[in-house]
Amino acid sequence: MHGYLHTFLLAVPAGILLGYLMFLLERILQPLYKMLMLEKNDGLGLKPFLLAGGLGTGLHVLFDAPLYSDMRPFYPSTANPLYNPSLTPEIYGLCVWTGALGTAYYITLAGLSIYRRFSKKKVEQ
Repeated sequence: MHGYLHTFLLAVPAGILLGYLMFLLERILQPLYKMLMLEKNDGLGLKPFLLAGGLGTGLHVLFDAPLYSDMRPFYPSTANPLYNPSLTPEIYGLCVWTGALGTAYYITLAGLSIYRRFSKKKVEQ
């Protein structure tokens, strides 16, 4: 199940490549980003996309490595020194809590943005 893309050697470059692809698609996706309040009108440069892609895939391998014995994160080494299934609840908990925190943060920012828009309109009237 966990093949070569679940190694740091290939996951990080693949993530950087995906980051570059997302950078190229940014112009097309900009209206969606704006509607979801994910980005301002001016967009981002290439560097944040590459960094997000590389870090995202690297962290994915790091979080998966303790969970699955068939992973070889340090390929070409066949060992998985990070394998520790007793960390499963902590890793899943971390993922759930960071997801919940991110969702709460996004909802708060969206709510503040909507509030500011309505309060500006009331002042102008």
